[in-house]
Order: sequence, then structure tokens, then C-alpha cells
Amino acid sequence: MKPSLLFVGVAATLMIAWFIGRVQGQQEQGKGKEKVIFISADQANFHETVKGVSMAALWGDADEGAHATFTKFVPGFDAGMHTHTNDVWIVVLKGAYLYKDDTGEKRVGAGSLRVPGGKKHWSGGDTKEGALFYEESSGKFDSIPAE
Repeated sequence: MKPSLLFVGVAATLMIAWFIGRVQGQQEQGKGKEKVIFISADQANFHETVKGVSMAALWGDADEGAHATFTKFVPGFDAGMHTHTNDVWIVVLKGAYLYKDDTGEKRVGAGSLRVPGGKKHWSGGDTKEGALFYEESSGKFDSIPAE
């Protein structure tokens, strides 16, 4: 009988803590904490992350967790074969994002693609224009070289 009372007490405490956190979160939203974010790709603050790739954070932190960035590949950029731990959603804005996996090659101009986490692929930038794209992920960004 005592273990079940302990379980009920712990469950009730967790539910109350969740409810308090939810109410506080809703109160923060009501205080103007949530605001519209506008960042123009041509005025974003890009930083080179690796040779040939620059990223500008829109929200979140690509090194820590969920995030969105504008990303640029210089013309002819070659990322090599690799995987990512998390799914990556890409919307090409300018130039062309080149993609290749075991099913073939794709040239993605103005358009989008989703690369599932763990999917072995090659990516790069158009040889003349490179690529400018919006990138979003539910987890941190990584590029794991594939064999």
C-alpha cells in the first residue's frame, strides 16, 4: 500500500510542477516576450563556419540544439559524403543546392528538401552561383564524415 501512495504523491507533484511551469510560460507570452522576427538574407550577419560555408543564426543555436539559419555555400563547395544526427530541412533561396545519395543526384534551385538524420549523402553548391538557403533542424547541427 505504501509504494502506491508514494507513486501517487510523486505523480501529483510532477503534475502540479508541470501546471505551474505552463501557467508561467503563458504569462511570459502575454508580457510581449514573443515577438515577430524579421531578418533579411542580404543583411544577415554571416560567419564562416568551415571553409566555403557561412551561416547566420535566425533563432536558436546550431551548436546547441534546435535552430534556423541562413546558410551560404560558395560556388563549387563540396561537403563530401556525410550524415547528420538530426533531420535537416532546407529551402533554397538563391543559386542551387546540389544533393546526391544512393538514389541519384538532385539539383535544387528555388525549392526545398528534407534530409533525414542518419541519411548518408553528399551536398555542395552550384559551380557558378553557389547556394543561399534557409536551414532548420530540431536538434544541433553536425556533419559526420561517411565512409
